[in-house]
Amino acid sequence: MISQNTQKIDTSIAQNTKPNYQFALIIMAILFFTFGFITCLNDILSPTLKKILNLNYTQTSYIPFAFFFAYFLISPPSIWVVKKIGFQKSTGIGILITALGCLLFLPASIYLSFEVFLVALFTLGSGMALLQTAANPYIAILGSPETSSSRLTIVQAFNSLGTTLAPAFGTYLILNNLGKNPSPEALKIPYTSIGIALFLLALVIFIINLPKVLPDQQDESMESNKVSVWQHNHLILGAIGIFMYVGAEVSIGVYLVNYIGLPEIINLEEKQAGFYLSFYWGGAMVGRFLGSWVMQKIAPNQVLFFNAVLATILLLLGIFLQGFVALMAILLIGLCNSIMFPTIFTLAIKKLGKFTEAGAGILCMAIVGGALVPVLHGKMADIFGLQISFLVPVICYIYIAFFGFKGYKVNQK
Repeated sequence: MISQNTQKIDTSIAQNTKPNYQFALIIMAILFFTFGFITCLNDILSPTLKKILNLNYTQTSYIPFAFFFAYFLISPPSIWVVKKIGFQKSTGIGILITALGCLLFLPASIYLSFEVFLVALFTLGSGMALLQTAANPYIAILGSPETSSSRLTIVQAFNSLGTTLAPAFGTYLILNNLGKNPSPEALKIPYTSIGIALFLLALVIFIINLPKVLPDQQDESMESNKVSVWQHNHLILGAIGIFMYVGAEVSIGVYLVNYIGLPEIINLEEKQAGFYLSFYWGGAMVGRFLGSWVMQKIAPNQVLFFNAVLATILLLLGIFLQGFVALMAILLIGLCNSIMFPTIFTLAIKKLGKFTEAGAGILCMAIVGGALVPVLHGKMADIFGLQISFLVPVICYIYIAFFGFKGYKVNQK
């Protein structure tokens, strides 16, 4: 009798006790700030190396290519690593690899080697690929499935805080020091400092205890007869959506400084144009904080569809208009981008159950869009001119609108 009552009390306590994931989400927010900061520095690095090494637009596109192609190659083994050693240790190792990539900028700057710069960027991207593979699904399952899009969006807002601060940081320490005799010396201190900070962050990650959460804690797998992750159509369509989104966002960011410098736009030098990047990425930050609240009231796919359509319209204005109006249209796309990655990601891994880690790995592989789309954009710029080449990301946003309208739907058959 006593044991039965005790069992009832224990069951009641278990049902009424909800785990507190606040500390884990704070750590993830710090990590996502780091993701954004480092990734956005590529937008400063691109015009910097273009000027130092006298690159054309196609050659400049190799900078994001080296960084984001790592996602395609490293994400598959990252899935295995996360399954083998867990989310926390994978995150720590990913930070260490990213730190190594930052420190490789030192020899690249000393020897003024474009190839070593590309190796450094590939190493950076490799670490980030492992980090994204571990962190994104971890946040998605760290709480109620119903609020996963909102939760990932609010954490991604700190990613946008990093992307907002990085252009100001990079412009002040890098672009301002280019001068009439451009030199890679300006790259040494920023990247070395970030590398050291990352080593310290990795140490913290290895020491602290983060809650262990398994994908099957989500009661949304609705076990079907599917035996492969590739049988989930919404995941495949979502992966294409991630490809398109990252490709569009990165491509716009990479060429934005050069776009601002066009005579038909506002004809600014790099050190002046660089600060406008903060408005582009800052819009994403504001939009993510706002979007986290909006998506608790409006279906995430509807918000995604609206933002993609608006981004398409703004891009067309930036292509066919001139002056400050065209620039404002392009900068406002950052606000539209805000909720796209977390929303596509959470819609794509919805109801994957035991395939959650594999699905996350596929989505992280799709980040290779940040490598390939800027190359196409750069080739279009060399052939047809920079302003008209912004038609490339237009295609990307049209697809994202389709995913938000129809492609997100889960087929359990």
